[in-house]
Amino acid sequence: MGKVLVLYASATGNTELMAETIAEYIRKQNHEVTMKDFDIDNVNANEITKYDTVLLGIYTWTNGELPFEVEDFYEQLDFVDLKGRVFAVFGSGDSFYDVYGGAVDIMYERLRELGAKLVPVRLKVDLEPDQADVERCRELAKQACQMIGESKRFFDK
Repeated sequence: MGKVLVLYASATGNTELMAETIAEYIRKQNHEVTMKDFDIDNVNANEITKYDTVLLGIYTWTNGELPFEVEDFYEQLDFVDLKGRVFAVFGSGDSFYDVYGGAVDIMYERLRELGAKLVPVRLKVDLEPDQADVERCRELAKQACQMIGESKRFFDK
């Protein structure tokens, strides 16, 4: 059993729906899941070292930017050892803008640069998740679960 953090920022509730779907799937795989909301919970990047796997849900603000409530966390990542830890990044965006889902890409690239082990899919949903998007959330969660065992072996050495 792995310790999993599902951490998200959601302005309209769309990314929150994605986070809930992902957390539900992971719980059904008998992993311990903690959910935190950037808006409600005081989140410090150092906290992620308590978890084997972290799934980050981030909506995209305006034209491809990180939301304000995620900016401090993003900067704090420079001071956290992410090597061997599994991460996945997902979020909602609006295809109306020139840069669709840019916050997902920004966070994914930052985690990659810092040595995190990433689920290869960057999951982006246009506005509210439909049934096909819900299935894509479950698939992302499934891939993360498959990687949890690898992460645990890394940290158990």
